[in-house]
Amino acid sequence: MDVLVLARIQYAITTIFHFFFVPLSISMIFLVAIFETMYVWKKKKIYLDMSLYWGKIFLISFAIGVVTGILQEFQFGMNWSEYSRFMGDVFGAPLAVEALLAFFMESTFIGIWMFGRNKLPKWTIALSAWLVALGTSLSALWILAANSFMQEPVGFKIENGKAILTSFTALLTNPQLLVEYPHTIFGALATGGFVIGGISTYNLLKKRNIEFFKKSFNYAMVVACVAGFGLIFSGHTQAQHLMKSQPMKMAASEALWEDSGDPAAWTLIGGIDTDKKENKWEVNIPYLLSYLAYSEFDGSVEGLKTLQAKYEKLYGDNINYIPPVKTVFWSFRIMAGFGGLMVLLSLIGLWFANRGTITNQKWFLRSMTGAIVLPFIANTTGWIMTEIGRQPWTVFGYYTTAQSVSPNVSKGQLLFSTISFSSAYVILTIIMIMMVARIAKEGPDALLKEKLDTKVDLMDKEAFEK
Repeated sequence: MDVLVLARIQYAITTIFHFFFVPLSISMIFLVAIFETMYVWKKKKIYLDMSLYWGKIFLISFAIGVVTGILQEFQFGMNWSEYSRFMGDVFGAPLAVEALLAFFMESTFIGIWMFGRNKLPKWTIALSAWLVALGTSLSALWILAANSFMQEPVGFKIENGKAILTSFTALLTNPQLLVEYPHTIFGALATGGFVIGGISTYNLLKKRNIEFFKKSFNYAMVVACVAGFGLIFSGHTQAQHLMKSQPMKMAASEALWEDSGDPAAWTLIGGIDTDKKENKWEVNIPYLLSYLAYSEFDGSVEGLKTLQAKYEKLYGDNINYIPPVKTVFWSFRIMAGFGGLMVLLSLIGLWFANRGTITNQKWFLRSMTGAIVLPFIANTTGWIMTEIGRQPWTVFGYYTTAQSVSPNVSKGQLLFSTISFSSAYVILTIIMIMMVARIAKEGPDALLKEKLDTKVDLMDKEAFEK
Protein backbone atom coordinates (compact mmCIF):
# COMPACT_ATOMS: atom_id res chain seq x y z
CA MET A 1 0.00 0.00 0.00
CA ASP A 2 1.22 3.49 -0.81
CA VAL A 3 1.18 6.55 1.46
CA LEU A 4 -2.16 7.81 0.13
CA VAL A 5 -3.95 4.53 0.84
CA LEU A 6 -2.49 4.30 4.35
CA ALA A 7 -3.42 7.92 5.08
CA ARG A 8 -6.99 7.29 3.94
CA ILE A 9 -7.21 4.17 6.09
CA GLN A 10 -6.02 6.10 9.13
CA TYR A 11 -8.46 8.91 8.41
CA ALA A 12 -11.31 6.37 8.16
CA ILE A 13 -10.35 4.69 11.45
CA THR A 14 -10.01 7.91 13.43
CA THR A 15 -13.13 9.53 11.99
CA ILE A 16 -15.43 6.54 12.34
CA PHE A 17 -14.32 5.81 15.89
CA HIS A 18 -14.65 9.46 16.93
CA PHE A 19 -18.13 9.60 15.43
CA PHE A 20 -19.29 6.73 17.64
CA PHE A 21 -19.23 9.14 20.59
CA VAL A 22 -20.28 12.48 19.08
CA PRO A 23 -23.95 11.58 18.42
CA LEU A 24 -24.13 9.69 21.72
CA SER A 25 -22.94 12.77 23.64
CA ILE A 26 -25.36 15.08 21.82
CA SER A 27 -28.36 12.86 22.48
CA MET A 28 -27.60 11.77 26.04
CA ILE A 29 -27.24 15.31 27.37
CA PHE A 30 -30.45 16.28 25.55
CA LEU A 31 -32.36 13.53 27.35
CA VAL A 32 -30.62 14.33 30.64
CA ALA A 33 -31.76 17.94 30.26
CA ILE A 34 -35.33 16.70 29.79
CA PHE A 35 -35.09 14.63 32.98
CA GLU A 36 -33.65 17.59 34.90
CA THR A 37 -36.53 19.75 33.69
CA MET A 38 -39.10 17.15 34.74
CA TYR A 39 -37.46 16.99 38.16
CA VAL A 40 -37.83 20.75 38.58
CA TRP A 41 -41.42 20.64 37.33
CA LYS A 42 -42.80 17.55 39.09
CA LYS A 43 -40.37 17.39 42.05
CA LYS A 44 -40.19 13.59 41.92
CA LYS A 45 -37.05 11.72 42.88
CA ILE A 46 -37.28 9.34 39.94
CA TYR A 47 -36.46 12.14 37.48
CA LEU A 48 -33.39 13.12 39.50
CA ASP A 49 -32.30 9.48 39.49
CA MET A 50 -32.83 9.31 35.73
CA SER A 51 -30.71 12.40 35.20
CA LEU A 52 -27.86 11.15 37.39
CA TYR A 53 -27.98 7.60 36.04
CA TRP A 54 -28.07 8.40 32.32
CA GLY A 55 -25.75 11.34 32.90
CA LYS A 56 -22.99 8.85 33.74
CA ILE A 57 -23.10 7.48 30.20
CA PHE A 58 -23.06 11.01 28.80
CA LEU A 59 -19.94 11.86 30.78
CA ILE A 60 -18.16 8.71 29.61
CA SER A 61 -19.02 9.35 25.95
CA PHE A 62 -18.06 13.02 26.25
CA ALA A 63 -14.68 12.22 27.78
CA ILE A 64 -13.81 9.58 25.18
CA GLY A 65 -15.11 11.86 22.43
CA VAL A 66 -12.64 14.55 23.51
CA VAL A 67 -9.72 12.10 23.47
CA THR A 68 -10.61 10.66 20.06
CA GLY A 69 -11.16 14.17 18.68
CA ILE A 70 -7.62 15.15 19.68
CA LEU A 71 -6.22 12.09 17.91
CA GLN A 72 -8.23 12.94 14.83
CA GLU A 73 -6.82 16.47 14.74
CA PHE A 74 -3.31 15.05 15.14
CA GLN A 75 -3.67 12.81 12.09
CA PHE A 76 -5.00 15.76 10.08
CA GLY A 77 -1.85 17.74 10.76
CA MET A 78 0.45 14.79 10.23
CA ASN A 79 -1.04 13.15 7.13
CA TRP A 80 -2.84 15.92 5.26
CA SER A 81 -0.51 18.92 5.35
CA GLU A 82 -1.14 19.83 1.70
CA TYR A 83 -4.86 19.90 2.39
CA SER A 84 -4.23 22.14 5.41
CA ARG A 85 -2.16 24.52 3.29
CA PHE A 86 -4.87 24.72 0.63
CA MET A 87 -7.87 25.40 2.85
CA GLY A 88 -6.47 26.22 6.26
CA ASP A 89 -7.92 29.74 6.02
CA VAL A 90 -11.41 28.31 5.51
CA PHE A 91 -11.19 25.19 7.67
CA GLY A 92 -9.58 27.01 10.59
CA ALA A 93 -12.34 29.60 11.08
CA PRO A 94 -15.26 27.32 12.09
CA LEU A 95 -12.98 24.98 14.04
CA ALA A 96 -11.57 27.90 16.02
CA VAL A 97 -15.08 29.08 16.89
CA GLU A 98 -16.01 25.51 17.83
CA ALA A 99 -13.08 25.29 20.26
CA LEU A 100 -13.35 28.79 21.73
CA LEU A 101 -17.14 29.01 21.97
CA ALA A 102 -18.92 25.67 21.84
CA PHE A 103 -16.37 23.45 23.60
CA PHE A 104 -15.72 25.91 26.43
CA MET A 105 -19.46 26.40 26.78
CA GLU A 106 -19.93 22.64 27.13
CA SER A 107 -17.06 22.30 29.61
CA THR A 108 -18.19 25.20 31.80
CA PHE A 109 -21.79 24.09 32.15
CA ILE A 110 -20.88 20.43 32.56
CA GLY A 111 -18.97 21.57 35.64
CA ILE A 112 -22.00 23.46 36.95
CA TRP A 113 -24.28 20.50 36.25
CA MET A 114 -21.93 18.06 37.98
CA PHE A 115 -20.76 20.06 40.99
CA GLY A 116 -23.40 22.72 41.47
CA ARG A 117 -26.13 20.39 42.67
CA ASN A 118 -27.37 21.25 46.18
CA LYS A 119 -25.35 24.45 46.00
CA LEU A 120 -27.49 26.14 43.36
CA PRO A 121 -31.25 26.18 42.72
CA LYS A 122 -32.60 23.15 40.87
CA TRP A 123 -33.69 25.26 37.92
CA THR A 124 -30.08 26.42 37.55
CA ILE A 125 -28.91 22.82 37.27
CA ALA A 126 -31.59 22.11 34.68
CA LEU A 127 -30.62 25.25 32.74
CA SER A 128 -26.96 24.24 32.81
CA ALA A 129 -27.88 20.85 31.33
CA TRP A 130 -29.77 22.57 28.51
CA LEU A 131 -26.79 24.86 27.89
CA VAL A 132 -24.50 21.82 27.65
CA ALA A 133 -26.96 20.35 25.13
CA LEU A 134 -26.89 23.62 23.21
CA GLY A 135 -23.09 23.61 23.31
CA THR A 136 -22.85 20.09 21.87
CA SER A 137 -25.26 21.03 19.09
CA LEU A 138 -23.29 24.19 18.29
CA SER A 139 -20.08 22.19 18.29
CA ALA A 140 -21.59 19.89 15.66
CA LEU A 141 -22.73 22.94 13.67
CA TRP A 142 -19.23 24.42 13.40
CA ILE A 143 -17.62 21.13 12.47
CA LEU A 144 -20.29 20.42 9.87
CA ALA A 145 -19.81 23.93 8.48
CA ALA A 146 -16.21 22.94 7.70
CA ASN A 147 -17.28 19.58 6.28
CA SER A 148 -20.03 21.16 4.19
CA PHE A 149 -17.48 23.44 2.57
CA MET A 150 -15.60 20.33 1.46
CA GLN A 151 -18.83 19.00 -0.05
CA GLU A 152 -19.99 22.29 -1.58
CA PRO A 153 -17.40 25.13 -1.50
CA VAL A 154 -18.93 28.60 -0.97
CA GLY A 155 -17.80 32.06 0.15
CA PHE A 156 -14.16 31.87 -0.92
CA LYS A 157 -11.64 32.73 -3.61
CA ILE A 158 -8.46 31.08 -4.86
CA GLU A 159 -5.40 33.19 -4.17
CA ASN A 160 -1.82 31.98 -4.65
CA GLY A 161 -3.07 28.42 -4.94
CA LYS A 162 -4.97 28.56 -1.64
CA ALA A 163 -8.64 28.89 -0.68
CA ILE A 164 -9.23 32.22 1.08
CA LEU A 165 -12.46 32.76 3.00
CA THR A 166 -14.34 35.82 1.75
CA SER A 167 -17.71 35.41 3.49
CA PHE A 168 -18.21 33.80 6.89
CA THR A 169 -21.96 34.27 6.40
CA ALA A 170 -21.84 32.19 3.21
CA LEU A 171 -20.08 29.45 5.17
CA LEU A 172 -22.92 29.34 7.71
CA THR A 173 -25.67 29.50 5.09
CA ASN A 174 -24.10 26.88 2.85
CA PRO A 175 -27.00 24.91 1.28
CA GLN A 176 -25.14 21.69 2.07
CA LEU A 177 -24.94 22.63 5.76
CA LEU A 178 -28.65 23.44 5.86
CA VAL A 179 -29.53 19.88 4.81
CA GLU A 180 -26.62 18.04 6.45
CA TYR A 181 -26.94 19.52 9.95
CA PRO A 182 -30.58 18.52 10.68
CA HIS A 183 -29.93 15.00 9.40
CA THR A 184 -26.91 14.65 11.69
CA ILE A 185 -28.78 15.96 14.75
CA PHE A 186 -31.75 13.65 14.16
CA GLY A 187 -29.29 10.75 13.81
CA ALA A 188 -27.72 11.73 17.12
CA LEU A 189 -31.07 11.88 18.92
CA ALA A 190 -32.01 8.46 17.56
CA THR A 191 -28.72 7.14 18.96
CA GLY A 192 -29.47 8.25 22.51
CA GLY A 193 -33.04 7.02 22.26
CA PHE A 194 -31.91 3.52 21.33
CA VAL A 195 -29.08 3.40 23.86
CA ILE A 196 -31.42 4.34 26.72
CA GLY A 197 -34.17 2.15 25.26
CA GLY A 198 -31.85 -0.85 24.91
CA ILE A 199 -30.38 -0.60 28.40
CA SER A 200 -33.90 -0.13 29.78
CA THR A 201 -35.26 -3.24 28.04
CA TYR A 202 -32.26 -5.24 29.25
CA ASN A 203 -33.15 -4.37 32.85
CA LEU A 204 -36.85 -4.94 32.25
CA LEU A 205 -35.99 -8.44 31.07
CA LYS A 206 -34.11 -8.93 34.34
CA LYS A 207 -37.09 -7.44 36.23
CA ARG A 208 -34.91 -4.81 37.91
CA ASN A 209 -36.13 -1.31 38.84
CA ILE A 210 -39.27 -1.76 36.73
CA GLU A 211 -40.76 1.71 37.26
CA PHE A 212 -37.46 3.50 36.63
CA PHE A 213 -36.68 1.71 33.39
CA LYS A 214 -40.26 1.79 32.11
CA LYS A 215 -40.28 5.56 32.45
CA SER A 216 -36.81 5.85 30.89
CA PHE A 217 -37.94 3.65 28.01
CA ASN A 218 -41.04 5.75 27.39
CA TYR A 219 -39.06 9.00 27.08
CA ALA A 220 -36.40 7.32 24.96
CA MET A 221 -38.93 5.94 22.48
CA VAL A 222 -40.64 9.31 22.05
CA VAL A 223 -37.29 10.90 21.21
CA ALA A 224 -36.28 7.97 18.96
CA CYS A 225 -39.58 8.05 17.08
CA VAL A 226 -39.50 11.80 16.46
CA ALA A 227 -35.85 11.54 15.42
CA GLY A 228 -36.64 8.63 13.09
CA PHE A 229 -39.24 10.55 11.15
CA GLY A 230 -36.94 13.58 11.18
CA LEU A 231 -34.25 11.39 9.59
CA ILE A 232 -36.63 10.33 6.83
CA PHE A 233 -37.67 13.86 5.88
CA SER A 234 -34.23 15.43 6.27
CA GLY A 235 -32.66 12.55 4.34
CA HIS A 236 -35.12 13.08 1.49
CA THR A 237 -34.26 16.78 1.42
CA GLN A 238 -30.56 15.96 1.40
CA ALA A 239 -30.99 13.53 -1.51
CA GLN A 240 -32.75 16.21 -3.54
CA HIS A 241 -29.94 18.66 -2.84
CA LEU A 242 -27.33 16.11 -3.92
CA MET A 243 -28.98 15.98 -7.32
CA LYS A 244 -27.86 19.60 -7.77
CA SER A 245 -24.61 19.78 -5.84
CA GLN A 246 -23.08 16.29 -6.23
CA PRO A 247 -24.98 14.29 -8.87
CA MET A 248 -22.06 11.85 -9.14
CA LYS A 249 -22.54 10.85 -5.50
CA MET A 250 -26.26 10.39 -6.07
CA ALA A 251 -25.67 8.27 -9.18
CA ALA A 252 -23.09 6.15 -7.33
CA SER A 253 -25.52 5.57 -4.46
CA GLU A 254 -27.89 4.05 -7.05
CA ALA A 255 -25.20 2.24 -9.09
CA LEU A 256 -26.69 4.07 -12.07
CA TRP A 257 -24.18 3.60 -14.87
CA GLU A 258 -26.37 4.78 -17.74
CA ASP A 259 -28.91 7.59 -17.76
CA SER A 260 -32.18 6.40 -16.29
CA GLY A 261 -35.43 6.34 -18.11
CA ASP A 262 -38.29 8.71 -17.34
CA PRO A 263 -39.67 7.95 -14.79
CA ALA A 264 -36.59 6.57 -13.03
CA ALA A 265 -36.76 3.31 -11.10
CA TRP A 266 -34.93 2.89 -7.80
CA THR A 267 -32.58 -0.08 -7.50
CA LEU A 268 -33.28 -1.92 -4.27
CA ILE A 269 -30.36 -4.34 -4.67
CA GLY A 270 -28.15 -5.31 -7.57
CA GLY A 271 -25.09 -7.18 -8.74
CA ILE A 272 -22.55 -4.42 -9.46
CA ASP A 273 -19.67 -5.05 -11.85
CA THR A 274 -17.32 -2.07 -11.52
CA ASP A 275 -14.86 -3.47 -14.08
CA LYS A 276 -17.43 -3.60 -16.85
CA LYS A 277 -19.32 -0.60 -15.43
CA GLU A 278 -22.65 -2.34 -15.41
CA ASN A 279 -25.05 -4.16 -13.11
CA LYS A 280 -25.42 -7.86 -13.84
CA TRP A 281 -28.85 -7.95 -12.25
CA GLU A 282 -31.17 -5.56 -10.41
CA VAL A 283 -34.31 -5.50 -8.31
CA ASN A 284 -36.02 -2.21 -9.15
CA ILE A 285 -38.93 -0.27 -7.72
CA PRO A 286 -40.59 1.79 -10.51
CA TYR A 287 -40.94 5.58 -10.15
CA LEU A 288 -39.19 5.72 -6.75
CA LEU A 289 -35.87 7.25 -7.86
CA SER A 290 -37.71 10.06 -9.63
CA TYR A 291 -39.60 10.78 -6.41
CA LEU A 292 -36.43 10.67 -4.30
CA ALA A 293 -34.70 13.06 -6.70
CA TYR A 294 -37.50 15.49 -7.53
CA SER A 295 -40.48 14.71 -5.22
CA GLU A 296 -42.38 13.85 -8.38
CA PHE A 297 -43.08 10.53 -10.05
CA ASP A 298 -41.38 11.55 -13.27
CA GLY A 299 -37.97 12.81 -14.30
CA SER A 300 -34.75 11.13 -15.39
CA VAL A 301 -31.40 10.93 -13.57
CA GLU A 302 -28.00 11.17 -15.22
CA GLY A 303 -25.78 8.11 -15.00
CA LEU A 304 -22.16 7.72 -13.94
CA LYS A 305 -20.81 7.48 -17.48
CA THR A 306 -22.53 10.68 -18.57
CA LEU A 307 -21.29 12.52 -15.49
CA GLN A 308 -17.74 11.21 -15.99
CA ALA A 309 -17.74 12.74 -19.48
CA LYS A 310 -19.05 16.05 -18.10
CA TYR A 311 -16.44 16.17 -15.35
CA GLU A 312 -13.67 15.41 -17.81
CA LYS A 313 -14.62 18.53 -19.76
CA LEU A 314 -14.81 20.61 -16.58
CA TYR A 315 -11.78 19.37 -14.64
CA GLY A 316 -9.61 17.41 -17.07
CA ASP A 317 -9.60 13.89 -18.46
CA ASN A 318 -6.73 12.49 -16.40
CA ILE A 319 -8.82 11.43 -13.37
CA ASN A 320 -11.52 8.86 -12.77
CA TYR A 321 -14.32 10.91 -11.21
CA ILE A 322 -16.50 7.91 -10.39
CA PRO A 323 -16.25 7.07 -6.65
CA PRO A 324 -16.13 3.48 -5.31
CA VAL A 325 -19.63 2.51 -6.42
CA LYS A 326 -20.10 -0.65 -4.36
CA THR A 327 -19.13 1.10 -1.14
CA VAL A 328 -21.43 4.07 -1.75
CA PHE A 329 -24.30 1.87 -2.99
CA TRP A 330 -24.34 -0.56 -0.07
CA SER A 331 -23.52 1.97 2.65
CA PHE A 332 -26.57 3.97 1.58
CA ARG A 333 -28.81 0.90 1.75
CA ILE A 334 -27.50 -0.18 5.14
CA MET A 335 -28.04 3.34 6.48
CA ALA A 336 -31.56 3.63 5.07
CA GLY A 337 -32.53 0.07 5.99
CA PHE A 338 -31.40 0.36 9.60
CA GLY A 339 -32.97 3.80 9.84
CA GLY A 340 -36.31 2.37 8.72
CA LEU A 341 -35.95 -0.49 11.19
CA MET A 342 -35.35 2.01 14.01
CA VAL A 343 -38.55 3.88 13.11
CA LEU A 344 -40.49 0.60 13.14
CA LEU A 345 -39.06 -0.49 16.50
CA SER A 346 -39.72 2.89 18.11
CA LEU A 347 -43.34 2.85 16.91
CA ILE A 348 -43.81 -0.67 18.30
CA GLY A 349 -42.17 0.43 21.55
CA LEU A 350 -44.51 3.40 21.87
CA TRP A 351 -47.50 1.15 21.18
CA PHE A 352 -46.57 -1.30 23.95
CA ALA A 353 -45.65 1.53 26.32
CA ASN A 354 -49.00 3.24 25.75
CA ARG A 355 -50.87 0.00 26.40
CA GLY A 356 -48.78 -0.67 29.53
CA THR A 357 -47.76 -4.13 28.30
CA ILE A 358 -44.09 -3.53 27.57
CA THR A 359 -42.88 -5.83 30.38
CA ASN A 360 -44.85 -8.74 28.90
CA GLN A 361 -43.27 -8.54 25.43
CA LYS A 362 -40.10 -10.53 25.96
CA TRP A 363 -39.40 -10.87 22.23
CA PHE A 364 -39.52 -7.11 21.87
CA LEU A 365 -37.39 -6.50 24.96
CA ARG A 366 -34.70 -8.80 23.53
CA SER A 367 -34.97 -7.12 20.13
CA MET A 368 -34.57 -3.64 21.59
CA THR A 369 -31.60 -4.70 23.68
CA GLY A 370 -29.84 -5.92 20.55
CA ALA A 371 -30.98 -2.84 18.63
CA ILE A 372 -28.55 -0.64 20.58
CA VAL A 373 -26.07 -1.18 17.76
CA LEU A 374 -28.45 -0.02 14.99
CA PRO A 375 -27.90 3.75 15.20
CA PHE A 376 -24.12 3.33 15.41
CA ILE A 377 -24.12 1.26 12.23
CA ALA A 378 -26.50 3.68 10.49
CA ASN A 379 -24.44 6.72 11.53
CA THR A 380 -21.22 5.07 10.36
CA THR A 381 -22.52 3.96 6.98
CA GLY A 382 -24.10 7.37 6.45
CA TRP A 383 -20.73 9.06 6.90
CA ILE A 384 -19.03 6.46 4.72
CA MET A 385 -21.43 7.33 1.92
CA THR A 386 -20.90 11.06 2.49
CA GLU A 387 -17.11 10.93 2.44
CA ILE A 388 -16.45 8.11 -0.03
CA GLY A 389 -19.11 9.45 -2.38
CA ARG A 390 -17.16 12.72 -2.68
CA GLN A 391 -14.05 10.97 -4.03
CA PRO A 392 -11.74 11.74 -5.74
CA TRP A 393 -12.14 15.18 -4.10
CA THR A 394 -11.34 16.50 -0.65
CA VAL A 395 -12.73 19.90 -1.65
CA PHE A 396 -15.27 19.16 -4.33
CA GLY A 397 -14.25 20.48 -7.73
CA TYR A 398 -11.06 22.17 -6.49
CA TYR A 399 -8.70 19.85 -4.64
CA THR A 400 -8.28 16.09 -4.89
CA THR A 401 -7.44 13.59 -2.19
CA ALA A 402 -4.20 12.70 -3.98
CA GLN A 403 -3.13 16.37 -3.83
CA SER A 404 -3.98 16.63 -0.12
CA VAL A 405 -1.69 14.02 1.41
CA SER A 406 1.51 15.05 3.20
CA PRO A 407 4.56 14.66 0.92
CA ASN A 408 7.07 13.95 3.70
CA VAL A 409 5.25 11.24 5.66
CA SER A 410 6.62 7.77 5.03
CA LYS A 411 4.77 4.48 4.87
CA GLY A 412 6.59 3.33 8.00
CA GLN A 413 5.46 6.38 9.96
CA LEU A 414 1.88 5.97 8.79
CA LEU A 415 1.83 2.30 9.59
CA PHE A 416 3.23 2.89 13.09
CA SER A 417 0.78 5.70 13.88
CA THR A 418 -2.17 3.71 12.50
CA ILE A 419 -1.30 0.71 14.67
CA SER A 420 -0.83 3.03 17.69
CA PHE A 421 -4.17 4.79 17.13
CA SER A 422 -5.98 1.51 16.54
CA SER A 423 -4.52 0.02 19.73
CA ALA A 424 -5.61 3.08 21.71
CA TYR A 425 -9.09 2.84 20.23
CA VAL A 426 -9.38 -0.86 21.09
CA ILE A 427 -8.41 -0.08 24.69
CA LEU A 428 -10.87 2.82 24.87
CA THR A 429 -13.62 0.64 23.40
CA ILE A 430 -13.03 -2.11 25.96
CA ILE A 431 -13.01 0.42 28.80
CA MET A 432 -16.22 2.06 27.66
CA ILE A 433 -18.06 -1.21 27.11
CA MET A 434 -17.04 -2.40 30.56
CA MET A 435 -18.09 0.86 32.20
CA VAL A 436 -21.44 1.07 30.42
CA ALA A 437 -22.11 -2.62 31.08
CA ARG A 438 -21.40 -2.05 34.76
CA ILE A 439 -23.74 0.95 34.85
CA ALA A 440 -26.44 -1.05 33.06
CA LYS A 441 -26.18 -3.95 35.53
CA GLU A 442 -25.97 -1.82 38.68
CA GLY A 443 -29.03 0.24 37.86
CA PRO A 444 -30.12 3.39 39.69
CA ASP A 445 -29.84 1.72 43.12
CA ALA A 446 -26.08 2.27 42.94
CA LEU A 447 -26.74 5.99 43.11
CA LEU A 448 -27.75 5.63 46.74
CA LYS A 449 -24.32 4.19 47.59
CA GLU A 450 -22.32 6.99 45.99
CA LYS A 451 -21.00 9.90 47.98
CA LEU A 452 -21.43 12.55 45.32
CA ASP A 453 -24.09 14.87 46.71
CA THR A 454 -25.74 13.58 49.85
CA LYS A 455 -27.18 16.82 51.13
CA VAL A 456 -30.60 17.87 49.91
CA ASP A 457 -32.72 20.85 50.83
CA LEU A 458 -36.10 20.54 52.55
CA MET A 459 -38.03 20.64 49.31
CA ASP A 460 -35.89 17.81 47.96
CA LYS A 461 -36.51 15.77 51.11
CA GLU A 462 -40.24 16.12 50.62
CA ALA A 463 -39.83 15.02 46.99
CA PHE A 464 -37.68 12.06 48.04
CA GLU A 465 -40.33 10.95 50.51
CA LYS A 466 -42.94 11.03 47.75
